[in-house]
Amino acid sequence: MPDPTSARLHDRAAGALMGAFIGDALALGPHWYYDLDELRATYGDWIDGYTDPQPGRYHAGLKAGQPSQAGVLLELTLRSLVERGAYDEADFCRRMDEEFFPLLDGTPMAGPGGYTSQSIREAWRRRVIEGRPWSQAGGAADTTEAAERTLAIAVRHALDPAALADAVTRNCVLTQTDGTVVAMTVAFGAVLGMLVEGHPLDEEISAKLMLRVKQGELPFHTVTRGKLEAPAPGAAEAPSAGRFPSPDALLGPSCMARAAADPGVRIEPAWKVSLVYGMPCAVYHQFPAAYYLAARFKGDFEAAVLHAVNGGGQNLARAMLTGALVGAQVGLSGIPARFIDGLEEGAARVELARRLAAQLAG
Repeated sequence: MPDPTSARLHDRAAGALMGAFIGDALALGPHWYYDLDELRATYGDWIDGYTDPQPGRYHAGLKAGQPSQAGVLLELTLRSLVERGAYDEADFCRRMDEEFFPLLDGTPMAGPGGYTSQSIREAWRRRVIEGRPWSQAGGAADTTEAAERTLAIAVRHALDPAALADAVTRNCVLTQTDGTVVAMTVAFGAVLGMLVEGHPLDEEISAKLMLRVKQGELPFHTVTRGKLEAPAPGAAEAPSAGRFPSPDALLGPSCMARAAADPGVRIEPAWKVSLVYGMPCAVYHQFPAAYYLAARFKGDFEAAVLHAVNGGGQNLARAMLTGALVGAQVGLSGIPARFIDGLEEGAARVELARRLAAQLAG
């Protein structure tokens, strides 16, 4: 059963946020090595902490413990939430226009964090160069970029699934508009919200999410009943207007959690999850790997994030998403102090995370 008490609720909320910041920074140095032999030759057989990026690589010039641009955008989103008390789209957009976009030049290897993702470059071009409104700034990039910042929104609105889904959707489409990307991003936020509430990441989580769909709390279209059973003969189909066309993004997490618990499914060592689900950046590679690692190491933050990092490829997104999911399960109190101590402005980020956590009732 979920633990709704304020102390544990706030600990889980702060843990999710700090887990994401830590995952981001841990992968800064070894980010985007698709040649695993090169990764091992550069950083050794096992990366167990913060590292400097190498000259000529992504994020070159930054130092161990600093954030990538994903971490910078997560903090911008978090500050908006804390100062406004909830998701305020106008405030978020103002911060992007006034504080963030002036630091970019539209090229990949520039901007805060040493690299600017495709979706952010496209939004910058539409806003700054073409002068379009925010409603026309989003593009078709298939990455987890929006999920990496909207996870803060999911934490803030974890106790109100309908508000969570609405706010995450509206923020996601500012930079990413592909229907599958938006659906999977909202589903990730819904899963994270349930973990903050205190639900376990196990094979039952999808059924709980589907119940919320049936209750009208999550905007996914479905025609099945019970445990994905056939609809009753003659039963009317739920209206699909304004909904994601299927609930499949909500069904995957239980599959990954079941695989993590099934002794007949062996991914050894666990970092090889990147080879099973894929090393690239797209949502359909990243979310399954994060769910698997977070379910397998639900009580071991260090093992979860380090296996995410050591899998190579787009390990920054994998570690950031995994860190949020596991951080929500172990709480801030369950994150080893060394990861906070080695994080740039770690104490200040903990304070910011706690301020947002305090906004949750419980």
